[in-house]
Parts: sequence; structure tokens; C-alpha cells
Amino acid sequence: MALAGVESFSRARVERRGGDLAKAGCGEGRRTKNNLRLTVSVGWTSARYHLKTRPDPTRLPTASLNLLRSVGDLELDLSAFFLPLAPPPPQSPVPTRAKMATKRLRSFHRWMRSNGVECSDALALVDDPSTKSISVLSISDLSEGDLVATIPKSACLTILTCGAREVIQTAGLAGVLGLTVALMYERALGPASQWFDYFGVLPERECVPLVWSDEQVESLLAGTELDKIVKQDKQFMSEDWEECIEPLIGSFNLGADSFSLENYFSAKTLVSSRAFEIDEYHGYGMVPLADLFNHKTGAEHVHFTRPESDDEGDDDNNDDEDDDDDDDDDKISELSGDEQSSVVDHSTSSSDNTQGDNPAALEMIIVRHVNAGSEVFNTYGYTGNAALLHRYGFTESDNQFDIVNIELTLVLKCCSSQFSKLYTRSRLSLWRKLNFSGCTSQNSEYFEVSCNGEPQFELLTLLYIIYLNEKSFDKLGTMVDSLVNEDELSCTIDLISIGGGNCNFKKDGIQDANDLNKFLLTKSVCKALVMLADLRESLYGPVSLKDDEIKLKECTPVEERKLYHSLVLRISERRILGRLRDYASKFGSRNKKRKIF
Repeated sequence: MALAGVESFSRARVERRGGDLAKAGCGEGRRTKNNLRLTVSVGWTSARYHLKTRPDPTRLPTASLNLLRSVGDLELDLSAFFLPLAPPPPQSPVPTRAKMATKRLRSFHRWMRSNGVECSDALALVDDPSTKSISVLSISDLSEGDLVATIPKSACLTILTCGAREVIQTAGLAGVLGLTVALMYERALGPASQWFDYFGVLPERECVPLVWSDEQVESLLAGTELDKIVKQDKQFMSEDWEECIEPLIGSFNLGADSFSLENYFSAKTLVSSRAFEIDEYHGYGMVPLADLFNHKTGAEHVHFTRPESDDEGDDDNNDDEDDDDDDDDDKISELSGDEQSSVVDHSTSSSDNTQGDNPAALEMIIVRHVNAGSEVFNTYGYTGNAALLHRYGFTESDNQFDIVNIELTLVLKCCSSQFSKLYTRSRLSLWRKLNFSGCTSQNSEYFEVSCNGEPQFELLTLLYIIYLNEKSFDKLGTMVDSLVNEDELSCTIDLISIGGGNCNFKKDGIQDANDLNKFLLTKSVCKALVMLADLRESLYGPVSLKDDEIKLKECTPVEERKLYHSLVLRISERRILGRLRDYASKFGSRNKKRKIF
């Protein structure tokens, strides 16, 4: 086996065997059990060097370093004669605190001790220099119920604990907006802030689309669920800054640049992605240590509960009246928030909260076994990639909670090629009279298509009514008053019956309205679904799905993070549209004999 370049040969002895050397030449080496023999040919002479190594030569370092040996006035550089050696045996995956510590982590550990934050010795914080991110690994096995961290509420950054409390409260700022201002203020203080060393383990900003350039949003997110939402976010947040933050800058007695629009966007990305609702008194807050656990959908190890109840808490950025992008997250996915954290509250009584001197601490508890050396995950809930990228700046491959939304305006546009506006509007009006509606977000109404390609029930009822023949539609119109008083299941069965369909509760195993989907999938409805899928996919532009998949394989998630995660989102959505076509084609072929117009 050839030897790699030598990093240190302090224990090796070089013995010259052979004639004198006049000048450097070429050579070759071979290893016996415990020795390396190197033969160097120089002109017409040669020399053999016998390197007596340590008993186990496979333990030699692999990094390349010159091994110099002086021969008279000649200094030989033998590193050129060494070929790469196979890497040494892998080390144990179990980390230690000493190995994982970096300067900022050492400072953070000192900060935790001085602020009463207790982190179990079974956990190791790991600083990844390639991604500049921190993860949490287990040093030893962890079992369900193990307490791994205790965090005093006084160590959490909230509106009430920050130095700008009076200014923020006087301005009437609360919730996420108020916390964002608190974070901006404390960061502006620099080393004078109580949380200075905590800020050291946080990024300057999360790499979410909110802080991408307009050109990047336009080119990378075109056609995706985030396309319009991110543009709206920037507009609404700019208005918030002008109305609520800019007038306060003079009150902070700090540099105006610290409270610029750009810094507001940066702080908002941290609050939106990391803040927890602590309790009714403190409201939202940044919770040191708790926000360092990475997300893994459906595979969390550590859990929190909300202080004010035994129920599972909402995710780290719960709904709030001044959080303008919450409605957008609802549009992205109604599953975007939920069981991220359970904060166990040790307050002795509710009166402590109202007095503001509550010494309570939050606990982080293991809810699933963790093997030594494994990463310990939290979860942001059962969240699709659009919501993950929107709030946290990353995606997950093969995310089973991905969805695609089809806006009502797109449905009407699809029908405009076949029917007049008057025709379509009258059908839409009757659909609404029957108490059907899509999902709503701000001024938009839309329908979801699940990861398996199944369209939302309400979309099928709308298409079914649109494609009813005139006779059936007129009959439906005369029965509206009686149908609106029925429950959704009974109303839908009557609707199917009017259209010429027939379903039997017992025979067809009908339990709720969603079981009626197959009866709504007439040939015409299935054709319309395929048309909708094509129209929705056209929003991505001329680049094909195959081209996107090739591009994804060629880029890396670290060096090309924005491109990588936007491609994961695009590809996921386009595959769902492909499944929608398959779904429609499957049922369309079954219903060839049945035609309803």
C-alpha cells in the first residue's frame, strides 16, 4: 500500500543505504508490515531509504507535508514520491463538548450558565462551518421523558424583558411586531445587551424569500405558491416599518441605521422562524437554546407544551393580529403551524404571571428515544415545503405535506374558453348559494390539491355544477331553498342525483362528503381537471419539469441555497400537478360511458 504525504515523522528514522546523491530524481516506495522502503533514482546512482515507522503504519496521518532530509548540500523533498493513502478508519460518531466547541459556542455556554439556562451534559451543540449553522447532537442515549434543558423565562428576550419596554408599550406595539422591535433594539446595543452572546449563535438573518432580491424572487419563485405572497410580504412589512417603527427611531437614542428597513426585515426573519409564545404575560419571545434544534417533519425528539394549557402548543410563530403574513401561511398550507413546541411551565399560580415576577422556567423534554451520536430534532409541525421555505428558508425532499393551490380566478379562466362569463358566473353563484366555498386568504379564494394529486372536494362540486346540462341546472335552481337547509353530505348526494348519478350509503361505504368524490368525477369534470393542471403549470414558464430535475442534481444546497430550495419547491409542486392529471385520467377512463353537460 502506498503512503500518503507525511504530516509528522518525529518517530521515524531515516537511514541512507546506497551511493551518494548528486541531484533529485524520481523514486518509488513500498511498505512492508511495519516499514516503508523508498528507493530514489538520481541520475545513474540510487539510494534506498528505510523508514522505520510506528508498529501500526496504517495509523500514519494522511495530510501532506514535506519530509526533508539533508544530504550534503542537497535537500531532498520526498513528499512528491508519496501517493494518496486510503483514509484512516472512521472515528466514533459520538461527539464531545470539547470537540464541538467553537468560540461563539463557548461564549454561549458561559452566557447560559450566567443566566440560569441549564443544558444537559447529554447534549452537544455543534457548529458547522460550511453552513454557519448550529445543530444539537446527543452524546449519550436519550429516553422518553428525559429532561434535557431548563430555561428561565427571565433569560428569554420578550417585549417585557428588553431595554426598550417602555417605548414599545407606549407605541402600542405587541405580538410579533413588538418582539421584532425589541430584537432590533437589543442587537443595536452590541456587547451592552444582556443577550449579546446569545445573538452570537444566531444568523444575521434567515435565508428566507423575504430578504431575497426582487430579481431572485421573480426568477426563482415564479409560478410557485410563494410568488405573490413574498411580494405582498415586502409591501405590507414596508408599510409597517413606515407607520410603526420609523417614528420611534429617535426615541431609542441609538444609531438610526440599526432600525433601518433592511434591519427590520432581517430581525423579522429571526422572529418569524424562531420565536415561541411563552405565556399570556410575556407573550412572544426568543427562547435561547430552544431555537437551536433543527426541524424534521414528523420525527421530533424534543417537545414543549404551552404554559397556559396542557394542549400541544402552536408552532414558534403563532397567529397574531399584527403578523401580516399569517394569512399567507394559511394559503400555503393549513398545516403550517402546530406542535412545534411544548413549554412546560413551572409557575406556581396564575397570579405570578400578572405580577410580572414569575420565576418560572421552561423545560425541554425528550418525547422519543435518541441514539448516542444522533441529531436531536424539534418540529415545526406537519408543514409543506412552501411554508418551510417561506418561514424558515429550507425545504425537505419528498415532503408528504406539500400541496398546490389552484385559485378560483384560474378556474374561471379555464372555463372561459368553453362558456360565456354570464354562464360561468351564474353557475358560481348557485354553488355559493348551496353554502360551498373554497379556502380564503386576504382577497384570494383558492382550492388545494393534496400531495397525492387529489383535488379539494369543493373544487369538484364547483366543476360538477359548471358542467351540468341546462335541464339539470334549472332543476337544481328550483331546489336551492330546500338544499341549503341540509347538511353537506345530504346536499351533495342530492346534487349528484340531480346530475344523473346514483350512490348508495351502505353499498358505496359513504361516511362523509369526501367519499362522494368519485361520483362527482364525471368525464367532463376530469377533462377540466387536466386543463386546470396544464394551466396551473404554465405559470412556471417554459422550463420543463425534466430541466428542473436536471438542474437540481447539478446544484448544491450550501453554495446555491436559494436555487436549490426553490427548485425543490418547484419540482414538488409540478409533480403534484402530474398526479392531479393521473388522478383525473384514472377516473375519466372509468366514466367514459357517462357524460354530463
